[in-house]
Amino acid sequence: MTNKQKDDIYYVCCLIEFIARKTKNHRQDIIQYFTKKDLERQLRLAEVNHCLSFEQVSDELIEDFNIQDGMFDTVSECRYEVPSVTSIGMLYQELVLAIMKKEDAAQGIIDIFSSFITDEISDFNSNVYYTNPDYLRCSYLEGKMLV
Repeated sequence: MTNKQKDDIYYVCCLIEFIARKTKNHRQDIIQYFTKKDLERQLRLAEVNHCLSFEQVSDELIEDFNIQDGMFDTVSECRYEVPSVTSIGMLYQELVLAIMKKEDAAQGIIDIFSSFITDEISDFNSNVYYTNPDYLRCSYLEGKMLV
């Protein structure tokens, strides 16, 4: 996998995180709006779209896919400093790269963002997003947070 492909995965993960925060949705809810083909397209467009603001790209996707507002507000409920979209995007990128098969990035993104792990990471009042990425990978593979 090239560095460009890894950067594209990072961008799409950040974009999903941004959209989820903006619309106050669970990350699992956001990923359901996109088909694998849609994500493959976003990965292809990432190199161009990263020159635009997340606000602009997310507004277009929210409108194009009719993404509705939810009530999962992880930012305002956070009692501590909220981790940046890019910090969380990097964590998701690491997870996608660790679990994807045959360089199928779109499916890896779907698999990670459809899992329980996203609500765990999105609880900014916990320390899950600061934990070792390998612990998160093992927890994801086990289907629950390991003790």
